Amino acid sequence: MKVLVVEDELALGDQIVAGLEQSGWVAELSSDGIDALYRATSEPWDAIVLDLGLPKLDGLTVLKGIREEHVSCPVIILSARNELTQRVEGLNAGADDYLTKPFQMVELIARLRAQLRRSTGNASPVIQVGGLSLDTRSSKVTHNGEDISLTALEFKVLSYMMHNADKVISRTELVEHIYKQDFDRDSNTIEVFIGRIRRKIGGDVIKTVRGLGYRINAD
Repeated sequence: MKVLVVEDELALGDQIVAGLEQSGWVAELSSDGIDALYRATSEPWDAIVLDLGLPKLDGLTVLKGIREEHVSCPVIILSARNELTQRVEGLNAGADDYLTKPFQMVELIARLRAQLRRSTGNASPVIQVGGLSLDTRSSKVTHNGEDISLTALEFKVLSYMMHNADKVISRTELVEHIYKQDFDRDSNTIEVFIGRIRRKIGGDVIKTVRGLGYRINAD
């Protein structure tokens, strides 16, 4: 999953990005409000972690701009402001959750996972698609009860598809959600990953929709 981290304290921002990437997420950092608003509304994200005290444009204004542009991904506000009025204002502006500094990375990751599950219609931390099971807490994947060993990128592809079961997903969409923006992207590599995943879980689980992309069936 791909997360935009908006934080002007660069050391903290780098720590958050590193923590997310260690947990298997794709994370990118933006350090001011104008850049954050542009990137949040012009690139696809699965979630946004948003600090309120930003230079150039404050976080609440960024949040309102994101929602005005109909960006619906979950937004978690991250701020040193702990007053009730600030939390309420952020939630009323369109935030899905609020975490105050200082915080523990494990809690931020748990909140992100919970928001992502809810946004894709999965209430349980274990996502079940047919015989496939993915535990979002441990990143463990099983197929018909047997453990499946996946590389980091194979896991990212399968995880994104399982979070969006029964949806046709193009190669371009997969590329945008498993790679950083500055990575040398090649949509043809998606075919390689899909082929390797099929060999591990069976060729009938992920369907090719000719001319459109791939779909993982919930049946």
